[in-house]
Amino acid sequence: MAGLIKREDIDEVRTRTDLKEVVDAYVTLKSAGIGSFKGLCPFHDERSPSFHVRPQMGYFHCFGCQESGDVISFVQKMDHIPFSEAVEKLAGRIGFELHYEDGGSGPRREDVGRRQRLLDAHKIAGEFFQAQLLTPGAATGRAFLQERGFERSAAEHFGVGYSPQGWDALLKYLSGKGFTQEELKLTGMFSEGQRGIYDRFRGRLMWPIRDIAGDTVGFGARKLFDDDQGPKYLNTPETVLYKKSSVLYGIDLAKRNIASKRQLVVVEGYTDVMACHLAGVDTAVATCGTAFGADHIKVARRLLSDDGTGGEIVFTFDGDAAGQKAALKAFDEDQRFVAQTFVAVEPSGADPCELRQRRGDEAVHSLIRSRRPLFEFAIRSTLAKFDLSTVEGRVSGLRASAPVVAAIRDASTRMGYSQELAGWLGIADPNEVMRAVKGAEKRAQTAAVSGTTASRQSPTSAGQLKTGQDTYDVGSGGRANTTTFGHQEHFGAANPEPGTPHQRQRWQDAGAGDGVEPSIQEPAAPVYERPDPRDPQGRMEREALEVVLQHPGLLTSGNWQHFAATDFVIPAYKAVQTGIAAAGESLVASSQWLEAVRENVPATLVSLVAELALSPLPATKEETLNRYCRDILRRLFEMQITRLKQERLGALQRMDPSVDPEGYTMLQRELMELESARRALRGDS
Repeated sequence: MAGLIKREDIDEVRTRTDLKEVVDAYVTLKSAGIGSFKGLCPFHDERSPSFHVRPQMGYFHCFGCQESGDVISFVQKMDHIPFSEAVEKLAGRIGFELHYEDGGSGPRREDVGRRQRLLDAHKIAGEFFQAQLLTPGAATGRAFLQERGFERSAAEHFGVGYSPQGWDALLKYLSGKGFTQEELKLTGMFSEGQRGIYDRFRGRLMWPIRDIAGDTVGFGARKLFDDDQGPKYLNTPETVLYKKSSVLYGIDLAKRNIASKRQLVVVEGYTDVMACHLAGVDTAVATCGTAFGADHIKVARRLLSDDGTGGEIVFTFDGDAAGQKAALKAFDEDQRFVAQTFVAVEPSGADPCELRQRRGDEAVHSLIRSRRPLFEFAIRSTLAKFDLSTVEGRVSGLRASAPVVAAIRDASTRMGYSQELAGWLGIADPNEVMRAVKGAEKRAQTAAVSGTTASRQSPTSAGQLKTGQDTYDVGSGGRANTTTFGHQEHFGAANPEPGTPHQRQRWQDAGAGDGVEPSIQEPAAPVYERPDPRDPQGRMEREALEVVLQHPGLLTSGNWQHFAATDFVIPAYKAVQTGIAAAGESLVASSQWLEAVRENVPATLVSLVAELALSPLPATKEETLNRYCRDILRRLFEMQITRLKQERLGALQRMDPSVDPEGYTMLQRELMELESARRALRGDS
């Protein structure tokens, strides 16, 4: 066997290799003073850069994880290879011939590290495939590229090749280059049968998949012939070199542009990467048959220098259901980034390759410019499942979207999207959405702590976690009562029949908390949290109920209808309002008025009705009292008008006037009428 690499050669390799240039292949470095550079550490996940490089000294150090060393140890750690292989790789990089202690002029083939042998095999295989693309047998492959707008120069730039039909073309070629069958088995380019190994890729277009350092570590192969029984795309299997969870196709070509532009565009396929780069979007990469995951993010963050000072990641997906599903999956991983994350979806369903083929380079640029924040996309995609023109649709929309907003980790961003969601739903008071979001957030935290899973929950509790309804604690030993935001559905009766959908969605057993799940067919009576007197919305509703309960005669026939239609937000007050409406206008002047109201509210709220009916009003004279009561009702109705306006404005924002001009005009007319009604209320006060 060959001896150890001579010490002086190791020193020469270390001295002649530019540490910054090597590190730059993995990490985006910025100046950190004279002769010093810094970036995000490649050895541990961090938000602020603590990884420092001093090229003149030839050393790196991370002040976060304490990793340090020279250029050789850096390559060892990044590529997970022994010391000798790291030296050999760096020597090859600078064209330096190594000498060994046994007097040889270089390592014999059997002494070269296994990883380097595999890299050599892939490099030679890539050159073989590229040469084969020019042969008569590859006519179908060349036609495939031509039809998609890729000229010969594009194929050469991306290293596209062709694997010949047959069973052993590549096998014979690499064997003739001195590679053993044992080595070839480790490459992933061959399959093994009873008679030995044979070519894995046959009659396919070939894309070399390179790591961030530019070494070919695998291949992606596209089917061309109908008699090929394999999948449309066939990739290299997992090998010592190829780890699909961390490789990104095109990263070798895009890394410099990603670092300089601080933009990363994630597309779905090899031809999409080609189309983007040829169109000028030279920051595009693609995953190789897997989702964009945590290992991909580590690579991307280092290149973007993702330290909170800017940068963007743009995911592009097909406009079909599968593409939207993939985009929503990205939501879970997005928050590992500090940079802003976007989604660009082509409504027609065309991918970047098809866009460029049909409409040219500008269409690809337009797709990227049309990007929307990923959070917005996730929320709007959730809302799109519901008819937001109806109260029921908006209720369901909030229930479904509140957990999405609650999943946003940054508090300021979460609050901002809560306010946006209020506008999209047409809710006047963003606090209503915030309550729903906070409720969803608390349930998620509770589930995480307790380890509760949906499969272990009753249908009722599982539904609550899924829809994001607000949950209200009822004290020691009690379960929770769930309710929705202001735009609640009216039950049609003060007390729904047991087992109705409304009751199953809203109520939980208020029993002793003995671990026995309540029966859906026999739910207990609803319970309500005592309203918070500090809540401005609750105060307004309480004062209005006090006025109506104590002076129902102030409600004329028209105002009675307005009162019944007003959306109360606080669950307990909403139930009392429902009881008042059920008691009916006919009993207003009767001594049975309060009793009728009490009979039409849940038993747990009877005492609240009495409390509201007997609470002193802030007036000592009749004239003052009447003015106060009218002012309270005016404010209540004005609040309802504001909500209705917000709903119409939300619908107007969602509507395309070119598609439905009549509907658009009608909404504008309704907004004007509502504003007139609001002004009339103020004028009467």
